[in-house]
Amino acid sequence: MIEQSIENFEGTKNIIVDGGGSSDVEAGIEFIYHMREHLADIAVATLYGLVVYALVLYINKKIKG
Repeated sequence: MIEQSIENFEGTKNIIVDGGGSSDVEAGIEFIYHMREHLADIAVATLYGLVVYALVLYINKKIKG
């Protein structure tokens, strides 16, 4: 347990550090697994971003040219 006293604050803030969480490797694997479920969403968002970027490039070319 960690105790911290703060100026102009009456009381203490207790933080309990528990070592029983998941590791970084487990969190990374879980993140990749959940991304797999959203591949269609990611593909649509990527395609939309590329279309908007191409539109911006086209508009800039027409304005300068």
